[in-house]
Amino acid sequence: MGSIVAPTIPLIPFTPQARVIANITNANPAVVTTSDPHGYLSLLLIRFFLPAPTYFGMQALNSQVYQITVLSPTTFSVPVDTSKLDAFTTAGTEQVPQTTPTAENAFILYQAERNALPPIGGGI
Repeated sequence: MGSIVAPTIPLIPFTPQARVIANITNANPAVVTTSDPHGYLSLLLIRFFLPAPTYFGMQALNSQVYQITVLSPTTFSVPVDTSKLDAFTTAGTEQVPQTTPTAENAFILYQAERNALPPIGGGI
């Protein structure tokens, strides 16, 4: 009898992709525009990095974590009211405002628990 060889499934390390923020609206909910396609999924949790001293006009968002809703390849909304904050601005600083994924909502991980191999005897 021959030996059974299990398939090799490569491990792909998760590397959070920080994205440069091009704009944040003064609205409820706030809409964030990234300078390049973000590749994020709705329900992802992101953290804002808006460095001092300017905080890009939105100091209240700095270091805060929010669950996002993707609107387009370069925009997503966050459930926060920014209508009373100063307008987002990149003037007066050489630093870069960014978002960084910090976690995922368990709902979008449901596929992770599905077995990649078909059950013995077939079936689903």
